[in-house]
Amino acid sequence: MEHDYYQEKLAADKLNRCYDIAPPRAKQYLEAETEHVLEKIHARYLVLELGCGYGRVLARLAQHAGFVVGIDTSYMSLLLCYETMKDLSNYALLNMNAICTGLRDRSFDTVVCIQNGISAFHVDQRELIRESIRITKPGGTILFSSYTDKFWPERLKWFQIQADAGLLGEIDLKATRDGVIVSKDGFTARTVHPHDFKALVSGIDVETTITEVDGSSIFCEIKPH
Repeated sequence: MEHDYYQEKLAADKLNRCYDIAPPRAKQYLEAETEHVLEKIHARYLVLELGCGYGRVLARLAQHAGFVVGIDTSYMSLLLCYETMKDLSNYALLNMNAICTGLRDRSFDTVVCIQNGISAFHVDQRELIRESIRITKPGGTILFSSYTDKFWPERLKWFQIQADAGLLGEIDLKATRDGVIVSKDGFTARTVHPHDFKALVSGIDVETTITEVDGSSIFCEIKPH
């Protein structure tokens, strides 16, 4: 099934490899996203990353925050994350689903879900946002990101490189268009646009800011009251 892709086919070392082979413009995008998040974090903060994978971003967060928690549905990715985090001590890793964490209400100063996790998780996006709000302190910050339309050529190029390396199935070029990447083995990656983010938080009592970063990312910053 679609939501099992990052557990069964694209976890741990294979996921790591996707980032290792990223072309320069994609690596710039990844760094810009991380730097944008780090600007929002202070040394005393308790920070949660949804979908932490093998720790690519979580390790950076731990160097700036008081304590970080990373969650992921892939046990194999979490095992590799322990290796990534081996020189750090201010962290915990949990094998759980971001849409139903079981974590305490109003626990975290910052909740982070970047690199299009809101689409990649293949869960109810509004429920994901509601769960993130539930576990964030009033006045805290939730950061979701997706891609800008202008980054589409570079994004497609990167995913084609991953497919050529055998990390994804062959890209279905007939189905891949309008911000949606589809592979012939069941992988799908959609784009969440600014108007989509606004619709997802409509009717929820939060402050919301949409920001473009690096010409490649759209960030939706949510602040619970």
